[in-house]
Amino acid sequence: MRDQQAVGRVSIQPLLAALDVQEDAARALADGLRTQIEELQSQLREAETRLEHLAITRKTVTALADRLPAQTSGRPARAPWTTPASSLSSTRPSPPPPGP
Repeated sequence: MRDQQAVGRVSIQPLLAALDVQEDAARALADGLRTQIEELQSQLREAETRLEHLAITRKTVTALADRLPAQTSGRPARAPWTTPASSLSSTRPSPPPPGP
């Protein structure tokens, strides 16, 4: 009688083993995705920081441009703290004379 009962039962061990394999694969995928998310979050933080720096730079440049005198000719206005290139040439030392 006992043999007849064993024949009628199905062993669930292969099913449990297959579930273990699927769980391991799903766990590995989830771990990989978490790693990718962490890397993307880091890249996002870097991009947002860069955007903040660019916004500060734009604000600074705009504020400096507002301080420049208005343009009266077709030439771009020169910042008051810069020196024209023509005045620099007179301050350059002369090249040494050729050797004997």
